[in-house]
Amino acid sequence: MNQLLLGIGLRDNVSFSNFYPAKNHQAVQALQLVDETFIYLWGSSGSGKSHLLQALCQDIAEQGQAVAYLPLAEESMAPQMLEGMEAMSLLAIDDLDQIAGNVEWETALFHLYNRMRDAGGRLLVAARVAPAALPVQLPDLASRLSYGLTLQLHELNDEEKLKLLQLRAGNRGFDLPDEVANYLLKRCERDMDSLIQLLDKLDSATMEAQRKLTIPFVKSLF
Repeated sequence: MNQLLLGIGLRDNVSFSNFYPAKNHQAVQALQLVDETFIYLWGSSGSGKSHLLQALCQDIAEQGQAVAYLPLAEESMAPQMLEGMEAMSLLAIDDLDQIAGNVEWETALFHLYNRMRDAGGRLLVAARVAPAALPVQLPDLASRLSYGLTLQLHELNDEEKLKLLQLRAGNRGFDLPDEVANYLLKRCERDMDSLIQLLDKLDSATMEAQRKLTIPFVKSLF
């Protein structure tokens, strides 16, 4: 189930249960319940798009159906990888921004869209901007991207980021006190990707030192 095509693996720790939705509850619920042929998910970097794409892949794979997740930001990605993908029950394409303006990619994606629609599969794509703002050169693809269901993910505020960090810490088996979380938010990079990477480092450090997470301990690390 955790094996993706092309040698790219789904992260085992990604699921809907460990995603903190905050004001994105309706978008998360729609991903789980709405059986749309095409869904366009957009939001700023760190808003949780990759997490949700992989979470849906996990859910569909657990039902015994074929899934694939293609992060287009990976250098190994090529348009030829879309050939035959209509056989998937769900194809999740991440980082769509990366190929906007590339005619070869856009043409391949346009034909894939049509093949998946005819085959009855589901196509889920994610980008940083709304469909109308994506700099797509192929008019037919631009029109296809405006079909189906469009879902926006809203960026978390500081209080929501704190709760998300504490949720992730709890899933890793350690406590993140309010004062430590606030300390991190005030003194570290505030985007969620950087905060999650920092949380991974703290997890490893607390396990190695066998210490609770305190502000003095965090200061000693950084």
